Amino acid sequence: MIFEGLAEKLQDTFKKLSGKGKLNEKDVKSALREVKMALLEADVSYKVVKDFIKRIEKRAVGSEVMESLTPAQQVIKIVNDELSDLMGGSRTEINLSDDPPTTIMLVGLQGAGKTTFSGKLARNFKNEGKQPLLAAGDIYRPAAIKQLQVLGDRLEVPVFSMGDQKDPSDIAKGAISAAESKGNDVVIFDTAGRLHIDEEMMDELKEIKTAVNPDEILLVVDAMTGQDAVNVAENFDDVLGIDGVALTKLDGDARGGAALSIKAVTGKPIKFVGTGEKLADMEPFYPERMSSRILGMGDVLSLIEKAEKNIDEKKAEELEEKIRNNSFTLDDFVDQMDQVRNMGPLDEVLGMMPGMGGAKQLKNMQFDEKELDHIEAIINSMTQEEKLDPSIINGSRRKRIAKGSGRKVQEVNRLLKQFKQTKKMMKQLKNGNKPGGMGGMNLPFFG
Repeated sequence: MIFEGLAEKLQDTFKKLSGKGKLNEKDVKSALREVKMALLEADVSYKVVKDFIKRIEKRAVGSEVMESLTPAQQVIKIVNDELSDLMGGSRTEINLSDDPPTTIMLVGLQGAGKTTFSGKLARNFKNEGKQPLLAAGDIYRPAAIKQLQVLGDRLEVPVFSMGDQKDPSDIAKGAISAAESKGNDVVIFDTAGRLHIDEEMMDELKEIKTAVNPDEILLVVDAMTGQDAVNVAENFDDVLGIDGVALTKLDGDARGGAALSIKAVTGKPIKFVGTGEKLADMEPFYPERMSSRILGMGDVLSLIEKAEKNIDEKKAEELEEKIRNNSFTLDDFVDQMDQVRNMGPLDEVLGMMPGMGGAKQLKNMQFDEKELDHIEAIINSMTQEEKLDPSIINGSRRKRIAKGSGRKVQEVNRLLKQFKQTKKMMKQLKNGNKPGGMGGMNLPFFG
């Protein structure tokens, strides 16, 4: 889970606060000390933490909170607001040109994931109906050009390259000319990185900037490097003047120091976050939504957006019809499971659900995504007749299914029990009594 360590500590602190009923100044200050320690342990800059706590204390220690009927909730709301402001307050979009093509220059150190991020960004623009062109400007790293070409082929996005013997400034100018002649409205320019910031690299980037005057200079940094990522952002901004930051590998960052410090230290917004290795694993960065997730309050808007992108509308309509007719089968059960899996790692999906976002609660569930493969194997070992009417599955059939799927009879029994519960849940939906979940789409295969 993103920010797992920080989320767990903050949620524990506010749970204790909520259990107190009326609050006094001492209670609030004690909770804020815990918040301060949690942020420092998350590798957030000391100055950022100090200013952050001061702002919360100014708002929280006053009549607005102390005389409230729900003082703990008021404190949590204040922390949520300030946490969101700390990360930028609201979504900051890419600077798009009024006179296409929009030119985006990606910069950063080697290993931050610039080339992969180029592909993710191209995919994002393509999904928005644009026609991106990828430009191969990393002429130093072995196979960097080839890597970009492979990504382009996979995405069916053109890649402009002049090989590794040309000057990167010339490549950038050539890419823009190619985009203009072929009707591409976005050029994403992948530049070379180094293991550390040096004068030679910065001079080259300044030359590219002078040559093409990009609409957007986006710094790609590895979230897992914590305060080093913040220092890198400061250095690049001082020399080059960046417009925003893309944080990669946020899914592996249990602390969150970079995401919480970058905007406050550099004044530059985080525009995108990478949440996995797949090309689909990139999200626009919404500070207010991230704050809500950290505090265990869910993120319904992001969840709905994921559902809209990944859930087949026709299948959803067919499922609705089957619920109405009470004809939901084990094949449909697998379909529903696969659709949810398409939305991303299950801990992230569950973390977006209000009431399910508690870091400790998710941790204690200890679900393994392999379990879903096991469920699928069990169902695939059934006959069509058994899938349509599981009530006929007696003891000998259960043994045969277990043997055919390589699972235990107890697992077959558990699945059949879960399916029965799901059918019951579907009946409630049919009667208009919607249980909690994602707009009626629950996750019946956990239990």
